[in-house]
Amino acid sequence: MTISLEALRRCSIAVDLGAARTRVYLRRTGLIVDEPTVAAVNTHTGGLIAVGTPAQRMTGRTPAHIRVVRPVSNGTVVDIEMAQRMLRLLLGNKLRRAWRRRPLVSAAVCVQHDADPLAQRAAMETLIGIGAKRVELVDTLIAAAVGCGLPVERPEATMIVVCGAATTQVAVLSLGSIVAAERVPVGGETVDHAVVQHLRNEHALMLPSQAVHPLHLIVKDSVGGADGAQTVQSAEVHGRDVATGLARTVRIDIEGVRTAIRTPLTGVLDAIGTVLRRCPPDLVADLADRGIMLAGGSAVLPGFDTMLREATGMPLNIADHPDVCAVEGLGAMLDGKVQPLLLDAMVS
Repeated sequence: MTISLEALRRCSIAVDLGAARTRVYLRRTGLIVDEPTVAAVNTHTGGLIAVGTPAQRMTGRTPAHIRVVRPVSNGTVVDIEMAQRMLRLLLGNKLRRAWRRRPLVSAAVCVQHDADPLAQRAAMETLIGIGAKRVELVDTLIAAAVGCGLPVERPEATMIVVCGAATTQVAVLSLGSIVAAERVPVGGETVDHAVVQHLRNEHALMLPSQAVHPLHLIVKDSVGGADGAQTVQSAEVHGRDVATGLARTVRIDIEGVRTAIRTPLTGVLDAIGTVLRRCPPDLVADLADRGIMLAGGSAVLPGFDTMLREATGMPLNIADHPDVCAVEGLGAMLDGKVQPLLLDAMVS
């Protein structure tokens, strides 16, 4: 797909439909939606009970007639109708009425690098179904790089790692284009599953799904100052006993959880190595000084940045707001804050 600054400046709204969260940016207004990509449906009537944060709180706590669904999986819209219904509620009546008054609304949406035609079509139909008359597709890697403030329009290498909920994308960019890129099915959800499996195997404990992220914070806070000294060696976790089914509290070793978190992330290291091998030597030499920019909602996983820094030997920076880099980059394009040289050269 080819995108241009002129086409994006005609768009009124930018959407980042992620597996974990949905974000919507309105031109000249800013971020207006930042909610979990979750919907709760009444299976008897087919009606939506809740979307976003209220629906996420229902996960694992619903009766038989209420089903919590995720219309986006692995960065791809898998249920177009449900995604449309969810977006309608998230956007609200006021914005939809504004769209009806302006029937020629154009929208921009992030899609994963090398997304297949079916995934691209699903993203387009989702926005067309809620009122957009034209949809521009933008590579998530390019949008995130712009949102991070990287000088991707210059003739020098910039590397970005976008770690999302379901996938991690790695790319080297130069002159506004992607030189080499790789996508691996490793993300925040993979790490969550690894933690749950670790507690099940080591402690015979089934952890509630909504308790995984607080455990991440405990692991992150267990690392002290610059010398990396641990201040917390263990923590109490509440869950269900695998054998008896009764509630049980166990004290777990923080180092074991940290190891479980880092194990699936080795796939990201392999992707970085693959991308570097595809790049010309001159660009790789640039990265030795410029380093890697880490973005995406899972960029703040405990120990992730340290692992990448130690394994690659390159400087590593985490974006100021890593979770919203992609949609903020799209918003910058819509608002005309990006130099024309950048987008006129972009082909992804």
